[in-house]
Amino acid sequence: MLSTDTDILSAAQSWRRDGRAVALATVIETWGSAPRPVGSHLVVDSEGKFLGSVSGGCVEGAVITEAIEVIESGAPRVLEFGVADETAWRAGLSCGGRIRVFVERVD
Repeated sequence: MLSTDTDILSAAQSWRRDGRAVALATVIETWGSAPRPVGSHLVVDSEGKFLGSVSGGCVEGAVITEAIEVIESGAPRVLEFGVADETAWRAGLSCGGRIRVFVERVD
């Protein structure tokens, strides 16, 4: 069962209280066919443990990898995945959609 956004944000807060390094990914824009709506969240810790979803499939794996880098650098970033992107098939959005995801470290 997919957790609610409230559960995901509560987990981020709880993980931080437990001393875990955490990043939060949020869907900020969609176009066309997209598996998750704007506002969907994914929380990731520095070991790659996660809760929530911003897309699914290979996109989720790419976002988790980027989130770990954001935890390490502290620099937020915007990720874009879509059918026009040369990595669309690899990243899992060959259905014709596009998503933008904002990833930030939770301090």
